[in-house]
Amino acid sequence: MELANRVQTLTPSSTLAITAKAKELRQAGHDVIGLGAGEPDFNTPEHILEAASKAMYEGFTKYTPAGGTIELKQAIQKKMQQDQGLDYDLDQIIVTIGAKHALYTLFQVLLNKGDEVIVPAPYWVSYPEQIKLAEGKPVFVDAQEENEFKLTPEQLENAITEKTKAVIINSPSNPTGVMYEKEELEALGEVCLKHNILIVSDEIYEKLTYTATEHVSVAELSPTLKEQTVIINGVSKSHSMTGWRIGYAVGNKQLIKAMSNLASHSTSNPTSIAQVAAEAAYSGSQKPVADMREAFSERLEKLYEWLVAIPGIECVKPKGAFYLFPNVKKAVEMNGFDTVDEWVTALLEEEKVALVPGSGFGAPNNVRLSYAISLEQLEEAANRIKRFVENHQ
Repeated sequence: MELANRVQTLTPSSTLAITAKAKELRQAGHDVIGLGAGEPDFNTPEHILEAASKAMYEGFTKYTPAGGTIELKQAIQKKMQQDQGLDYDLDQIIVTIGAKHALYTLFQVLLNKGDEVIVPAPYWVSYPEQIKLAEGKPVFVDAQEENEFKLTPEQLENAITEKTKAVIINSPSNPTGVMYEKEELEALGEVCLKHNILIVSDEIYEKLTYTATEHVSVAELSPTLKEQTVIINGVSKSHSMTGWRIGYAVGNKQLIKAMSNLASHSTSNPTSIAQVAAEAAYSGSQKPVADMREAFSERLEKLYEWLVAIPGIECVKPKGAFYLFPNVKKAVEMNGFDTVDEWVTALLEEEKVALVPGSGFGAPNNVRLSYAISLEQLEEAANRIKRFVENHQ
């Protein structure tokens, strides 16, 4: 049977082969340390679990509105007011089945065939695939490592054509962990306003920052930029709720209505119980979020120190998320491998450490390491990587 053209254009995940190999080694009894995790290693906070349990036993197990319950929308509304100083009406908010679903639905209602979306590289692996599924065209712009992987106004200006519909800004970033400063966002925002380009602001790692500089949303900067921005967020990373699948989008009323209409014909609604859990996440204690952030901050400091001490490995120090994205090109060449992907495969086979090659993120000289595992495991992983590099010199 011949498949639809739209799915034949999709690029397989670069992590699949390395994940399958790691699983195979584990099943064979090997002690594999996986640094590919895209989720916190903490359980969902207790008060959130209790709220979900209570909702189940009280019978909140039926359909909800396609765009989310009023109660959760009100909790998101309050969150946006408190954290960003932004006021949104309820019909400017849609609750989705994870932030990934928010992005997918947005591109489906926004893009026509051939419309372009500017995607700074390195990028999260699903951005280009979702754009292609909406028959749009991802336009990649290499954000230079020397500029902390950040898109510049000049690069943005040069990438815009008459077909440009939107640009993605992911801050803090997956995979790099870098975060845009207020002034940088203002400069990018000016270009977007000049050309009437929609800003898709992915802020899913907003709560996981490790710097005195606070996270800033581009929508905060002016009323005109607020109108030009759709914010994508959710509770997956901030409250360790990846499996609950609750995300949301806030922005232009017309876009949000179209997204809700599409959701009503594709998913019906986000899970009722998970919506109650998300409401509790925002309305309850934020101490678990602070505790998790503190643990990640400690791990970042340690792992960064261990990694940059390894010959041939260089790294831009991240300010958020829970990833390091070191450049290993010198180590790869020093060790006699042709590509980073080959180096990553050999590291897994010899030292049983699983990293994600940067090729899938649009950065073939880098690897992504998640520090969403214990300090003890991170130290052991760093020791193994060091040993591997030194043994191949």
